Amino acid sequence: MVLLAGMVLASVSADRAEQLYGPQVLRIYRDWQQLVLRLGREGTEDGRIREVNQFLNQRLRYMEDSMLWRQEDYWATPLESMSRGAGDCEDYAIAKYFTLRELGVAPQKLRMVYVKARIGGPSSTITQAHMVLAYYATPTAEPLVLDSLVTSILPASQRNDLQPVFSFNADGIWVGNSTAPNANVDRLTRWRQLIDKMKSEGFIN
Repeated sequence: MVLLAGMVLASVSADRAEQLYGPQVLRIYRDWQQLVLRLGREGTEDGRIREVNQFLNQRLRYMEDSMLWRQEDYWATPLESMSRGAGDCEDYAIAKYFTLRELGVAPQKLRMVYVKARIGGPSSTITQAHMVLAYYATPTAEPLVLDSLVTSILPASQRNDLQPVFSFNADGIWVGNSTAPNANVDRLTRWRQLIDKMKSEGFIN
């Protein structure tokens, strides 16, 4: 179990996951458990970052909330995403964040980042809202970007198609170039709802 800003990540049994979401969740959840167990015993943090990113990008298919949940904007728990085998950009970032926290990656190294993503090529002026996960090896390091739509993990400077809007983790919200949080993460209603759902699942104590 890993301390998460006053919360504790708990190991949910396969039986509990199946009880909550049916046998379909086990198609991914059992492999996810094995991945976490293996990476927890071996490898480097860099390797964990890359394997978790690859696993979730490969095992979840991209689907908009309106199709998957019949809602305009829904933040799914990792278990919910695994039960559907799909999610949108927020769901990928959330699943990667909590998986890496489960593996002991320090919370200050991870932030979910809302960005404006330019689509249609380098000269395009068309953007759409998107979320990625950023990993900071050290507090002053250039972040690496874990993206649901791009296979490679690249430094932020090589993702000039992304314009950051704000970032957050369990410790707070960052806006602009601040080195400290500008606001409490509880201001994000979707985050509060997500944490409440994860507590009810038993994923967080």
